[in-house]
Amino acid sequence: MEEKRKPGTMGISEETALLQLEELFSATLARIDSLILQPLLSAEPEHLEPRGGECLQLLQRLHQCTQRLWEVTDQSLRSLRHRLQHPSCSLETLLLLSEADRVLEVHVEYIESYTNCIVATAFQSVIKRKSKYWQGQRKALGQILTGGLSSKDSLGAMLAQALHQPLTQHVQQYVILLLRMKDSLEEGHPSQKTVMRAISLFGDLQSFMRQALLQAEVTQSLWYNLSSHLRDVLCTPTRRLLLDSQDVPVAVTPLRAERVLLFDDALVLFQGHRIHTFDLKLVWVDSGQDECECLIATPEDEFSLCARDPQDQVIWRWKMFLAVGQALQGKKDFPGLGSDLESAVPPAHRRAAYTFRQEGRLCGASYDGEWHRGRPQGKGTLKWPDGQNHVGHFHHGLEHGFGILLLPGAAEDKFDCYKCHWREGRKHGYGMCEYSTGETYKGYFQDDLRHGFGVLERAPPAPQAFRYTGHWERGQRNGFGVQDDIDGGERYIGWWQTDQHHGPGILVTQAGICYQGTFQMDKMAGPGVLLFEDDSLHEGTFTRDLMLRGKGKVTLPDGFVLEGWFARGTGKGLYTQGVLDTSAFSPDPSSTSKRQLGVGAVPANGHWQGVFDPFWAFVREGCPEDLQEAFLGFHIQRAKELQSSQDNLCCQRSHPEDSRGAMRDILEDVLRHREPEALQPFLRKALCNSQHPLGKLLSKLMLTFQATYTGVGANKHLQDLAQDQVKQHARGLWAAYRGLLQVALESKGQTLEEEDEKTRNLQVYGLILPLLLPSFYGELFTLYLLLHKKEDTCYSQRLTKLGLLSDTKLLEFLDVQKYLWPLSDIKLTSNERYSFVREKCFLSATELLQKVLTTVDPWEKLQVLEKTYREIEATVMRVMGQEHRLTMDELLPLLIYVLVRARILNLGAELHLIRDMMDPSHLGGLYDFLLTTLESCYRQI
Repeated sequence: MEEKRKPGTMGISEETALLQLEELFSATLARIDSLILQPLLSAEPEHLEPRGGECLQLLQRLHQCTQRLWEVTDQSLRSLRHRLQHPSCSLETLLLLSEADRVLEVHVEYIESYTNCIVATAFQSVIKRKSKYWQGQRKALGQILTGGLSSKDSLGAMLAQALHQPLTQHVQQYVILLLRMKDSLEEGHPSQKTVMRAISLFGDLQSFMRQALLQAEVTQSLWYNLSSHLRDVLCTPTRRLLLDSQDVPVAVTPLRAERVLLFDDALVLFQGHRIHTFDLKLVWVDSGQDECECLIATPEDEFSLCARDPQDQVIWRWKMFLAVGQALQGKKDFPGLGSDLESAVPPAHRRAAYTFRQEGRLCGASYDGEWHRGRPQGKGTLKWPDGQNHVGHFHHGLEHGFGILLLPGAAEDKFDCYKCHWREGRKHGYGMCEYSTGETYKGYFQDDLRHGFGVLERAPPAPQAFRYTGHWERGQRNGFGVQDDIDGGERYIGWWQTDQHHGPGILVTQAGICYQGTFQMDKMAGPGVLLFEDDSLHEGTFTRDLMLRGKGKVTLPDGFVLEGWFARGTGKGLYTQGVLDTSAFSPDPSSTSKRQLGVGAVPANGHWQGVFDPFWAFVREGCPEDLQEAFLGFHIQRAKELQSSQDNLCCQRSHPEDSRGAMRDILEDVLRHREPEALQPFLRKALCNSQHPLGKLLSKLMLTFQATYTGVGANKHLQDLAQDQVKQHARGLWAAYRGLLQVALESKGQTLEEEDEKTRNLQVYGLILPLLLPSFYGELFTLYLLLHKKEDTCYSQRLTKLGLLSDTKLLEFLDVQKYLWPLSDIKLTSNERYSFVREKCFLSATELLQKVLTTVDPWEKLQVLEKTYREIEATVMRVMGQEHRLTMDELLPLLIYVLVRARILNLGAELHLIRDMMDPSHLGGLYDFLLTTLESCYRQI
């Protein structure tokens, strides 16, 4: 469809004029290439001035831009010819309209390449060797130019004018013809907006060209007037001078610079023979105290630019705003002086690279990352020349937040690797460190030192292997802790001071020997107790190698007591002078083999308060999302993986960016699930979640429990201490849950009601302990097994013998009244007799009792016992055909029968664990009665 035009217009004359314009420009570009560029490029680099090689490269780049400009012009020609041959085609088919941005980009590239040559005086440098040739080309060059050439023009100026004047005039004609085309279109024409946009783009191009040429000339003049030394230091082909303090005066304080130059990429101060150059990407400009001053901040310097009057200050601020903004964008632009100053303000938060030069902690270090007002802030990487490397978060120029630090070790390719949280340049909060010596530390820091709960380990096969799990103060072991001497096969459980055993403690050896006493600066002080694997008991004072010394007492496994003075004998023996009492009765097993250590001297209460301290600090802060990892820890990995993953800062830890609002969601869950029916499922899920604050607490408590009671620590004399510790952990976790609930309620403007002791115990034993026990059951039940091994072995032997009896013989042996025998449950075949049938009576009760092994929860075990009792009673009533309540004399033998048939091994350990862990509220009730009855059956067997 033919374009609709205003009446009186001349058809498609604008397109014809554009066609003629493009044809003329294409021919001009061809002449420029053959007449100027090709001869310039034929110069040999070795015959040029010292900077001739650089000039030749600039001319080659100009030639490439000319070729691109020529190609685009030819494409525009083809689109215009097609339009003229097919008038029904839309104006959008014209390249100048449809691809105006690409046409503009090619023109800009040419202008930038051309002005680079001007600044570097590339033309003058290359033509010196062929001045006669170029003098002979004056007439030909004059034909390219509109106004011809003056005889006074230098050869360099002549070439420069021939390379830019045709383009300038060409763009000017573009704008004129496009304006005529706009006027020829009717209002609302589909192509009107496209034409208007092209007019705007090429109008901006005109402005760009004028100012680019002006800047190039001013910069060239500056290089001409500077000394050769300054020119060599500062001059680059792409650098442009924007402002000079000789033109717009400004003073610098406190640096006292004689001259200030603002380039498009740097701010330069002349101070005597010294030059200070500041990368504009790392220059921040702010208003000063008065209207004539502006403040400049850089990574290592801060100074003021003071103008004579406010108008000059506005010029400097405006020019610097624009220069910094363009340097950050990597793009040149030329807005007018009247543009809004505030809209030109560059962002305060940036990303850039910088190498620190001034003396100090960062001297020689390179930082690549985010900045804010002259200081590293946000994510970044800091590298020192010696190989030290920190990747992480920064605040006000200091390491702050999560970060990874690599420090070169003494050996080549060995590093100390720190993955932790930082505060104001120091390690602070939770972290993990692997040292070049082979040691690892996982725990808390304060002011660059280990402080709080932590685990330090040197694993085999390293010499003097050890593992310490406990509390630290200012880099030293202080408070309660557990240390394994892996080579020596010893474990110390107790209190520390300045890296030494100090206070009540227990020493356990690989041979099963346990010592309990008081230590002072790594030495045993005062009386102690020594228990051997055979249940021998030594009481008195001891040497470091656990030999009784001085006045003491020895109780042997058979009950004999030796009391007197003791000293080291020959070899490994013990010399004594005293009295041996052989008249004592056989010892009560509970007085020797059941003797427990640590409950009074090293009570569980307060052992691991350091595990809870970071949690309570987190609660006191209101559970802030950004501090959760610093307080509660994160997942960690081996150093080799850690060192190779610094760039993404993950190292398998939880990603804070992926869990925004997670803490808020957790507190909302706490509020939604505080009703009794919803609380237990919520707590079960929370404790199983390694990312939940309660789950993280439980993980650390499990770590301490395993460090204390596995391996060498699996000693029967520590069973009471262990079960007491589990109860303390249950109390601590219940208090932790209430801490979260308090924060959640306070966020809603509510308060948490006080809790009495009875309610607290009900929740600890009835709610938390059953959820907690599976996490500690393996280590805890092992201690019960060791403690009750003798009785359980005897019980197992008797169980085997009784199990061989038939049902009727076993019932008869147990004195079960015959009216209680369920003979009707025995189905005899023709050749069977009652005396040979086994495991047919009370079968359902037996199967129920066996379920006591399927759960670790004491409450569920008691429920199994109750169901077993109900099933026995139901069987008896079915046999008797009437209601019947079993007396104790009837129940006891029947329960023994069921127990024999259930064949529950290690029942003694099971019963004691149930008794120790059951809810105190059940004492004196039905469950207590049934448990007492089962204990009686166990003793009877």
